[in-house]
Amino acid sequence: MNNTLYLDCSYGISGDMFVASMLDLGADRAVMLKALESLLVQGFEVKISRVEKSGHNACDFNVILDEKHENHDHDMEYLHGAEKGNSHDEAHHYDHECRGIVEIREMIQRADMTPGARALAVKIFTILAHAEAKAHEVPVEQVHFHEVGAVDSIADIVAAAVCFDNLGISRTIIPEICDGTGTIRCRHGLLSVPVPAVKNIDLAHKLNLHTTEVEGELVTPTGAAIAAAIRTDEQLPGHYTTCRTGLGAGKRAYKCPGILSAVLIKED
Repeated sequence: MNNTLYLDCSYGISGDMFVASMLDLGADRAVMLKALESLLVQGFEVKISRVEKSGHNACDFNVILDEKHENHDHDMEYLHGAEKGNSHDEAHHYDHECRGIVEIREMIQRADMTPGARALAVKIFTILAHAEAKAHEVPVEQVHFHEVGAVDSIADIVAAAVCFDNLGISRTIIPEICDGTGTIRCRHGLLSVPVPAVKNIDLAHKLNLHTTEVEGELVTPTGAAIAAAIRTDEQLPGHYTTCRTGLGAGKRAYKCPGILSAVLIKED
């Protein structure tokens, strides 16, 4: 298998989209599931399926949370409101264990992963920790993740690291990453898109973030951190051969195809 990856992030990137695209490229799902089962985390199950997104047949990676851990990440009414300015905070209180970077690193060290996958998972979380620390103006060690430290985000990041490592990819080309506009609701209230953590990751790692006219969050902090951790190049070679393609489906319904295209290429 060729080890150069091209990610087309024209419609954004999130953790679940990335994992799904890697599975569609041929990452071993059994290896991934074994790693997830070894995590000292409860409250979730994983479903892998095929879905239609804007006429495209794509792989869907879905971390299904139990009622205690549900965070409404895919609830469009909660994220954006039935109408602009409509508040749903009172109807959507949820409780999460708040894990710091130290706890998450220890969890990853105990997981059933290769050294390469373990190092990548730690790298992704570290990038997120620095971005959140800057957003909240606190030291990195004092950052306690809410959205990021939630069960589904931990599963997404570990699965992303395991699948990427399993494919043996050594180069990753990401020319630009497209995000939307408007606002989105999270634990801290309404945030402008791109959200602060994504802006901070872009600033620190020069992701070539491009804001489009699509109303909504196309790039999640987890997706941005994954891109920052694996990106080695920003320009495609002048001539290349496509060896294999994969499509990863997103969950949110916006006015653009919710898919991430991953392509294994060989330079001619």
